Amino acid sequence: MAGLCEGRVVIVTGAGRGLGRAHALAYAAEGAKVVVNDLGVGLDGLPGPDSPAAQVAREIGELGGQALAHGGDIATSQGAASLVAAAVDTFGRVDTLVNNAGFLRDRMLVNLDEDDWDAVMRVHLKGHFLPLRSAAAWWRAEAKAGRPVAARVVNTSSGAGLLGSVGQGNYSAAKAGILGLTMVAAQEMGHYGVQVNAIAPAARTRMTERTFAETMAVPEEGAFDAMAPANVSPLVVWLGADASAGVTGRVFEAEGGRITVMEGWRPGPTADRGARWTPAEAGEATRKLLAAAQAPLPVYGAR
Repeated sequence: MAGLCEGRVVIVTGAGRGLGRAHALAYAAEGAKVVVNDLGVGLDGLPGPDSPAAQVAREIGELGGQALAHGGDIATSQGAASLVAAAVDTFGRVDTLVNNAGFLRDRMLVNLDEDDWDAVMRVHLKGHFLPLRSAAAWWRAEAKAGRPVAARVVNTSSGAGLLGSVGQGNYSAAKAGILGLTMVAAQEMGHYGVQVNAIAPAARTRMTERTFAETMAVPEEGAFDAMAPANVSPLVVWLGADASAGVTGRVFEAEGGRITVMEGWRPGPTADRGARWTPAEAGEATRKLLAAAQAPLPVYGAR
C-alpha cells in the first residue's frame, strides 16, 4: 500500500533533532522525498561542530527512503531561496513545507537584552516568513503556468504563542507572530492551491527538556511516553498530505495522544452606546463586560 505522502516532496526546517527529525522520518515513512534542513546550531543559536541534517538524511536513506541534507540559514533570503531551489533541483518540485526551526534565549523581560530579542525573532519569525515566501513564489508560478498545485505549509507555534510563558517574552511574541502569519498566508495563497496551518506542539526537545524538566521527564519503561516528539508527527504528516484537502487557516495543539483544534480570538461580551463614552463610563461598562466574560487561561509559569 502506498504511503500517505507517496510522491510528495517535503521540506522540513530544523530537522536535525527533536520535533523536526521526527517529522522528517515520519514523512519518509509515508513515502515522501524529504529535504532535511538544519543549520546545526546549539540552543543559543550558534553553530555546532556536527551536521545533524546529514545524519538524518543518511538515516532516512538507510531505511529505504530518499532525502537531501541542506545546511543553509533559512533566516536569510539566500538561505531560504536555496532551500526551495535544492528541493526543485533534486526532486523536481516541492509540495509541502514544514517550518520548524527555532531556539531559545530565555530571560525575564527586565533582563532581556535587544540581541536576545532580535535573535529569537530572526530564527522563529523571519525563519518562517522567508522559506514560506520562497515556496509560495514557486507555487504561484506553477499555478499561473497552468500546472495543478496541492501544496501544504505547516508552521510551528507554541502554547507560549497562544497564552504566553513567563521568562519567554521574546519566544512568546515570535510564536504569536507565527499564528498571525499563518492566517494571512492561508488567505493569500489559497487561490493558488496552497493550504497553510499551524501547530502548537508539546514534546521533549532540547528546548523544553530543561525549561520544563519535570513535565518532560522520560516515563518508566513500558509506559506511554506522552512527551516523545514522534507523537506530534502524525498530525503534521496528515496536514502536509493530499488527504488534508480543505483544511487551512487552522491552529492545532498536539501533545501525546491528544489533538485539539484551537478556536482563537472570538468576540465576547460587547457594549455599544452608539456615541462616545466618557472615560468613567467606558470603565464602568468594561467592568460589567469583564464580569460577563470568560476568564483567560493562565500564562505558562504564572503563580
